[in-house]
Amino acid sequence: MLPQHMKQIRVLVLNDKENLERTLFRLDQGFELYLQLGPSLQGRTVTVYTNYPLEGQPFQRKNYRVLKWNNPTGREDDSDKFCTLDLKVSGSYQYYFSHGISDRSGGGYFVVNPVLQVGPENHVLPLDCITIETYLSKCLGHLNDWPDRLRVSKESGYNLIHLTPLQTLGESRSCYSLADQLTFNPEFSPEGQNYGWTDVGGLVEKMRRDWNMLCITDVVYNHTAANSGWIRKHPECGYNMVNSPHLRPAWVLDRAIWHLTTRVADGRYTSKGLPPDITNDAHLNAIRSVLWQDVYPEIKLWEFFQIKVDTAVNRFRVLLQDGTKADHSKTGQKKGLKIIQDPKYHRFGNTVDMDSALETFVPHSSSPQHIEDCCGWFKQRLNELNEEQYHIVHQHQEQAANCVVGNVVYERMADHGPKLGPVNRKNPLVTRYFTFPFPEMTLAQEMVLMDQPDKCCHFLAHNGWVMSDDPLRNFAEPGSNVYIRRELICWGDSVKLRYGNGPEDCPYLWAHMQKYTEITAKYFHGVRLDNCHSTPLHVAEAMLDAARAIRPNLYVIAELFTGSELIDNVFVNRLGISSLIREAMSAGDSHEEGRLVYRYGGEPVGAMVQPSLRPLMPCIAHAMFLDVTHDNECPIQLRSALDSLPSSAIVSMACCATGSTRGYDELVPHQISVVKEERFYPKWNPAAPPSSAGEVGPHTGIIAGKLALNKLHQELASKGFMQVYVDQVDSDIVAVTRHCPNTHQSVVSVCRTAFWNPKHHEYGTSVPPMFIPGKIEEVVLEARTVDRHGGGYKKDGNFINGMPEYTVEIKEHIPLEESTLVKQAGVTSKGKSEFVQEISFQKLTPGSVIAFRVSLDPKAQKLVGMLRYFLSQFSPKYKRGSVADENPPAALQKPLAQLMSALSLADLNVLLFRCDSEEQEDGGGCYSIPGWETLKYAGLQGLISVLADIRPHNDLGHPVCDNLRQGDWLIEFVSNRLIHRGGPLAAVGQWLEAMFHYLKHIPRYLIPCYFDAILVSTYTTALDAAYKLMSNFVQKGSTFVRHLALGSVQMCGIGRCAALPPLSMKIDDVPYRISPITNQKEQCCVSLSAGLPHFSAGIFRCWGRDTFIALRGLMLLTGRHIEARNIILSFAGTLRHGLIPNLLGEGRCARYNCRDAVWWWLQCIQDYATHVPQGHEILRCPVTRMYPNDDCEPCKPGEVEQPLYDVIQEALQRHLEGISYRERNAGSKIDMHMRDEGFNVAVKVDPVTGFVSGGNRFNCGTWMDKMGESDRARNKGMPATPRDGAPVEIVGLSKSTVRWVVDLHGKGLFPYKGAKVHRDGKEVFIPYTQWNDQLQLSFEAGFWVSGEAGDPNEKHPDLVHKKGIYKDSYGASSPWCDYQLRPNFTIAMTVAPELFTVERAWHALEVAEKKLLGPLGMKTLDPDDMVYCGVYDNALDNDNYNVARGFNYHQGPEWLWPVGYFLRAKLYFAKKMGKETYTKTVTLVKNVLSRHYTHLERSPWKGLPELTNENGQYCPFSCETQAWSVATVLEVLYDL
Repeated sequence: MLPQHMKQIRVLVLNDKENLERTLFRLDQGFELYLQLGPSLQGRTVTVYTNYPLEGQPFQRKNYRVLKWNNPTGREDDSDKFCTLDLKVSGSYQYYFSHGISDRSGGGYFVVNPVLQVGPENHVLPLDCITIETYLSKCLGHLNDWPDRLRVSKESGYNLIHLTPLQTLGESRSCYSLADQLTFNPEFSPEGQNYGWTDVGGLVEKMRRDWNMLCITDVVYNHTAANSGWIRKHPECGYNMVNSPHLRPAWVLDRAIWHLTTRVADGRYTSKGLPPDITNDAHLNAIRSVLWQDVYPEIKLWEFFQIKVDTAVNRFRVLLQDGTKADHSKTGQKKGLKIIQDPKYHRFGNTVDMDSALETFVPHSSSPQHIEDCCGWFKQRLNELNEEQYHIVHQHQEQAANCVVGNVVYERMADHGPKLGPVNRKNPLVTRYFTFPFPEMTLAQEMVLMDQPDKCCHFLAHNGWVMSDDPLRNFAEPGSNVYIRRELICWGDSVKLRYGNGPEDCPYLWAHMQKYTEITAKYFHGVRLDNCHSTPLHVAEAMLDAARAIRPNLYVIAELFTGSELIDNVFVNRLGISSLIREAMSAGDSHEEGRLVYRYGGEPVGAMVQPSLRPLMPCIAHAMFLDVTHDNECPIQLRSALDSLPSSAIVSMACCATGSTRGYDELVPHQISVVKEERFYPKWNPAAPPSSAGEVGPHTGIIAGKLALNKLHQELASKGFMQVYVDQVDSDIVAVTRHCPNTHQSVVSVCRTAFWNPKHHEYGTSVPPMFIPGKIEEVVLEARTVDRHGGGYKKDGNFINGMPEYTVEIKEHIPLEESTLVKQAGVTSKGKSEFVQEISFQKLTPGSVIAFRVSLDPKAQKLVGMLRYFLSQFSPKYKRGSVADENPPAALQKPLAQLMSALSLADLNVLLFRCDSEEQEDGGGCYSIPGWETLKYAGLQGLISVLADIRPHNDLGHPVCDNLRQGDWLIEFVSNRLIHRGGPLAAVGQWLEAMFHYLKHIPRYLIPCYFDAILVSTYTTALDAAYKLMSNFVQKGSTFVRHLALGSVQMCGIGRCAALPPLSMKIDDVPYRISPITNQKEQCCVSLSAGLPHFSAGIFRCWGRDTFIALRGLMLLTGRHIEARNIILSFAGTLRHGLIPNLLGEGRCARYNCRDAVWWWLQCIQDYATHVPQGHEILRCPVTRMYPNDDCEPCKPGEVEQPLYDVIQEALQRHLEGISYRERNAGSKIDMHMRDEGFNVAVKVDPVTGFVSGGNRFNCGTWMDKMGESDRARNKGMPATPRDGAPVEIVGLSKSTVRWVVDLHGKGLFPYKGAKVHRDGKEVFIPYTQWNDQLQLSFEAGFWVSGEAGDPNEKHPDLVHKKGIYKDSYGASSPWCDYQLRPNFTIAMTVAPELFTVERAWHALEVAEKKLLGPLGMKTLDPDDMVYCGVYDNALDNDNYNVARGFNYHQGPEWLWPVGYFLRAKLYFAKKMGKETYTKTVTLVKNVLSRHYTHLERSPWKGLPELTNENGQYCPFSCETQAWSVATVLEVLYDL
């Protein structure tokens, strides 16, 4: 097992309705699999099931268990919830999950690789190290001769032998046609000996222990030899005429074609132009004629699919005469005749469903004449149906004729076919489809047998394969017409086995095959699934389960011919196939051969370092890449003998299992037939002469070259050379690089292929030079196939001999100077860090291979080692290949975590974030990638967001990677930006600079991966440092909570200019700095940006409303109490007219044009006092007033100071008194769109209701503050949503504040009991308790829309269009606006829930959920409203008053921040509604929030947007990340 910190963990995210049966996930033993909930499942009660067994329990495929959820943070949020599986047993496993009532909501498979072990010490043989060689067992001779014959593989460097089946063969002598699956072939025993399975097992174990070689063999489940003794006793194990009567028509056709064969063989058709020897097209046409004129008319196949018309009509007539009516429950009153196929397939056996007949043919009356008429129509329709069946069978017969002729062409006329010669009984016209174990008789006599079950049960269907068939369908089962259409390419020696659906359908066959499987698994290390794509999946599954019960680490290989990677995955998933056989012979040229190397394994050179905990990525099946398979044509025939070595070399450089077939290395120039070959393989003799047929040695064929290549292949895989680069040098030369990412050693193999025989094809003499980066340490091997003039090839009668005329000239492990193939090697330098060797070749003739071992040049090697040494403080995976620096630079002598611990959260804002406009304030900017785009942030997050997309897919062609390879600009930008800041940030910058010093001196192709490693390490260390400075809620919170809390770091920073007005000098813990502008000491408090990138710098950074809506979430909940206090007090200093400014403008350029900011500010003071320990002390903090009276110029800091409680009192008193003024500098200077009347501000408290109301129809004093801008549409100067009167959220916020000050006064923490105001010329004292009670009493009377007739509180019943909601405002100048459904009432519910009746509140929330809730945000207006428009386009200027220049900003687009209040209100009132409602609500909340989590994860800004267009669509005019959006979602998680 791996130590915990190195443990490989893969995370699989579950998504609702996602079925991944065709997606392959492969894992190694020792890995841990985490299953996590995707957004669509968060909040639901999800149960995950798997058939992966508990430790120590046996695997039962149908036995599923429930996995336990782990919730590391123990919170109500599901973002981190996971199930875990510790994978220790190889095989194929299934998982699925469900929620609610559905059985399965999604699922898939995962495959755990086997661990293979060799040698006396049981060393692990990694799958990528495998080099396999296939033997036809029947060519090995007696078992006691096997070691000498198999030794050839050992001496050629192979480590795994594949033997074709060792059982008794059928009479065809095909290696894959087995007469008895349970007995060891007796021909392997010499006379007087009787070898058995234990003897083979002994040899296999000896090879494993002494030769370090494993051995696998085939299992053949699909068929048995036609002469198998057991199938005669158990004919039910095949497809016969008793258990598969649907094959009867095909059997009749097959017998008719056999009788045609005998007649052709006997010359009885010669006169018709069809002689026994078929050689030309005229003969083929004659076959067609005979089929259509003689065969088809005689056997009348259509009768098997037709109805006996007279019988059916008579039966129908009787039913009509008896007055029988159709059974509507069966017909569904639908007309149309239903034909019922006779399950026994007798001629004219089909019948009619009489209910459908009675429904379709109804007589006008019951008179005999009408009944006869009706029977006439019925008869006519039956004849039509019989005619339709006739045409269908006619089409089958056409296809059958085509297939018969096609077969004859291949077998008798084609150049590439077997040329069988004249038709005779041994080589019939076409292969028979069924066995016929009876003496010859006439066709008529055979037809009689078809109805005798004891005879026809022995007519068994042969197996074969069907071109382009669906591999997941069994072509012998009902519904398939393969046999009648003669589409089967038939193996006449093999009977197809019929397993049915399970052991109960054919007990003998299942038991027999399970025993066969268990024998194989007991003695062999693995199996090759023969004919896998045609083996029924449930059969192979059950058999492999039985095999793995005996040998858990069973190695399973298969060759699939499905033509689809997705269908391949179905087989790999269900069967747990370890490696899929792929063949280099499938490549038509060297370019394609190189592409296959790249496709089948490894990652690109210079790939990013992947974290040990990472997403589980879909993959392709592990490849077993062979130069040639044993059942395909010989490459020498298709290419040339010279190509054997270079193509082998290309294959052996692949980062996967590789291998070959015995005979390839000996240059056997023909295919070794699995059916016909009976000669023996030569034995090993180190001194064998080239002419020897019965022995081979190191100089035979390319054996010496193959040994070197196999050794190299195993070394590369075992030493971690897992990165691959394939370079097509020219049309014949392929260079393959294997690179080790730990040591940065490479092996570069240059192979000159010879796809065409040089005797007939002219190859160019000039070979282009190669440029190899780094220092060539040695030539690992150089080899050429040369003609040794050993005489021509003569096929030996006893041994499978190869071409003696060729051998391999090979040198291994030589210095470059001694190379015969290299003419010269010059060293060129490419920049300060790149040394390139230019190689010119001389004898690189077709058929040559040279492999170089390449290191980085010594200086670069040392610097990479030092870089890895310093990276190993972050992860032990960098230890390998690391070298300590004897004189480390001062900047690196402290661990990075220690340097980070000196940073404040404001410093971390600079390190991690800051968008372009924030940086421009300091004279900088974000880094722009030429030809691509500008990074979102100048800080690390800007790069981390991009690298996170590059890393999982190793997208090394990305413009950022290109930029890094081309120069040091980006590298220097990252460190210099921090160094210029000075202070603790400079120390981090210097640490990065020192790390980058090493980085700049390594080869450019490695820079992206190490740059990423440095940045990820720095970034994660910075995040740890940030979380340590935050509250417990964040530190112990889920990933989602932490990601949202980073919004606090993102939004809260200190700019070049002080954004906040100064605080009183008497306050402790206020930060100071030397101003970069004046060089004077100044306060430098953190300010909160409203949103990025639009509200990030200058006077547009700080807004009163935005700041105080976001402050609780981003500052109080994250533990930034002092900074929150400073912001509250700073804004307190700007109070004027009893209001807090909307746009702060540093206080001097403040605009007092909003009615709600002061109430959000007061709510924040309340939140501070209740949330922060001893928080009420803020009330006594001194506030330095900028505007102690309304009309004064700004005062100097400290000139007028008063405690915060006095400022609060002033705000409340001014509202009770009534506020009325005209904005300073009114006109286009401060607002180019507003009309003159809009600059007049008025606010008052209604003396009867206590509602705070104000505004007019020309201004907009709440957050819905869009002012019309279009002259063309005539909306300029008109607010889209004035919300004058008493907006519902201001009423809620004022109630919350008044309730709080009453409570404070009662505790002696607030000195004011009420306020004095002037009413009708008199001074009147209004107690806050009175105001509080007024609000409580008046709220529902004023705001609840019951929709009931005669509601005494309803002033405008004609305007009610939605019942059971709360008004958006009360007393608007346009009364319709009061009744519009908007999300603002949920704010009042959250801050002052006491105003609401529980049932009414719940109903209103349900309406809001149905009508307003979008994927991420809340619709700002009811979609049923006539002015609703959900798409915000601020650039659109047209004639439409309602949308021009973004007039609909708050008339439909979905804003995110109100979702927080909606969900918090829903949670609050759900608790009041009872447990069941609360549980359902928590599900809803989690589900909604999961979409925010997904957005946050995917957003390069790492934030939540201001708004989206309708249904969550992206809005290009929105801020990409908005403070209040992040804050209010964080508040929901806090409430959960």
